[in-house]
Amino acid sequence: MGIAKESLEETVGLEVGVGGERMIFKPFENIIIMSLFPEFDQPKFDESKKDKIGQSQITYKQASSILTACKGFMSGYDFTLNPYSGCTFGCTYCYAAFFSRSEDLLKNWGYWVQVKENALQLLVKFRKKSLKGKTIYMSSVTDPYQPIERDLQLTRSLIDELAKYHQPRLVIQTRSPIVSRDIDLFKKFETIQVNMTITTDSETVRKTFEPLCPSNVSRLKAIKEVHDAGINACITMTPLLPIENADEFAQKLLDTGIKKFIIQPFHSEKGKFVASTRENAMQLINKMNWSNDQYLQVLETIKKYIPDIGIGKDGFKPI
Repeated sequence: MGIAKESLEETVGLEVGVGGERMIFKPFENIIIMSLFPEFDQPKFDESKKDKIGQSQITYKQASSILTACKGFMSGYDFTLNPYSGCTFGCTYCYAAFFSRSEDLLKNWGYWVQVKENALQLLVKFRKKSLKGKTIYMSSVTDPYQPIERDLQLTRSLIDELAKYHQPRLVIQTRSPIVSRDIDLFKKFETIQVNMTITTDSETVRKTFEPLCPSNVSRLKAIKEVHDAGINACITMTPLLPIENADEFAQKLLDTGIKKFIIQPFHSEKGKFVASTRENAMQLINKMNWSNDQYLQVLETIKKYIPDIGIGKDGFKPI
């Protein structure tokens, strides 16, 4: 999820309902009974459903749709695709947290995820109406490669389906090194871009704002692997959090070999924070003297190395 908080209302679209042939899908048994699409490949779920990963609770639900029509900030895209609800990366500033359906879920953001267990079943129905050439952003309110994906491979099954039967113009947004696992599938697309969110050069900052997320080093390594494999890649600094050394940060970004970058400010005075995380975050912001003026100074430094950096919504335009 690489879009800053102030765009939260604009990222919500309209649910797209899809009719179709009757099918019975039992994802946690090795049984699929279908009157259509006999070659249908199911996600590689275990026979028993996991109900926990680390300290996070996992639940499973039947989604009514899997593609959401876009408007507002994402209006340049045709659809967003979110395989999961919730996210166990639990970034303290995440706008998606405030879409939680209950106060309890909001308070426990980062410690729960809902698996849309029929996501592939829903996407298969679109074989009757090709998505070829459509622009899809995956994902807007979850991370498609959060830890549970390593086991479930739900995102992988959806990407495989899109590659085999649709060939949309696909943008994948993540902050997870797991993304490099699917390089083999990315190579099957005519048009694809993999975005890696890297918000700071400081592990102290990361641990304060993104305590459950992978390290900055592991993210840089993963997106370099994607780029080196010949896949169109992008680094998104969205939002940009406090930076310790702007020159060194910019050089590390360029060392990946990637040519496309997007940046967006984090407005701490306007931002919402999950649960009781604001106090520690604000203490760090004050300690590092991070303000809009400081952001602009860092931006000017980064521009010396990356003069054509994309900024805000314009940077996120479809490929």
